[in-house]
This record gives sequence, C-alpha cells and structure tokens, in this order.
Amino acid sequence: MNWKSAYLESRILSASPLDLVNILYEHAILEVEEARRHLAGGNVAARSRSISKAIAIIGELQSSLDHDAGGEIAANLTRLYHYMRQRLTTGNVQQSDAPLAEVGALLESLGEAWRTINTVSSPWLNSTVGHMPVGEVPPSAMGGWTV
Repeated sequence: MNWKSAYLESRILSASPLDLVNILYEHAILEVEEARRHLAGGNVAARSRSISKAIAIIGELQSSLDHDAGGEIAANLTRLYHYMRQRLTTGNVQQSDAPLAEVGALLESLGEAWRTINTVSSPWLNSTVGHMPVGEVPPSAMGGWTV
C-alpha cells in the first residue's frame, strides 16, 4: 500500500458520516478531472477508468440517500445523480469534454454545499453518532441567535 492509499484509508476509518460524503465528492471531482486530462491527452483506457470510478462514486452517493428522512431533497438528488452518470457515459462514448465539464461543475457545487453543511453543523452535531447532544439547539433553530 502506498502512502496515498494509507492516508485515504486512515481518513475513511476516522471519518464521520458527513466527512465520508465529503470524501466521496472530493474523489468524484478528482476522477472527473483525471478523465478530462486523459481525454485531452488521448489516453482512452485511462479516461474510461477515471469515468468508471466517477460513475461508481456517484452510485455510492446515490445509494447512501435516505429517502424516508430526505424526502424531496433525496428524490431530487437521485435524479441529479442519475443525470450525472448519464452525462459521464455520454462523454466517454462520444469522447467529448463538455459532458465531463458539466458533471465536474455539478459535483463542485454539490461538494461545496456538503462542505458548508459539515462546517456549519459540526459544533452542534455529534458527528460520530449523527445526533445533537441533549439540551443543545443549533443556531439555525433559533433564527441565528445564540444564548
């Protein structure tokens, strides 16, 4: 195992659920960037590998959605993840950068949203078990006011 793999494994094993989502977005973005680089360089096999990895990561994000708790947001994310996987496949088959760039931009936007959620919620969310400590109320529930 090289140092990058060891580092990633350590991050994953010590990550909270929100951190895991952020790691998935981070690596999906990296794979799309790699696919675009390989497309520009004419490396078909490497491009296809990177696109396959990005599709698999997006599939993991989709399969981790809780449709009961997530409701409409989970349904919308499901549709968006499906669309992104289709666009990645289109980019691979057509050897076109535009669909890859589109998915990269979507992943960047979603990744930024998840990083914001992680940053905003971390003081009030017990990230190892996914619940707030008893007696604490996040600022969003108090209109931004703290006591």
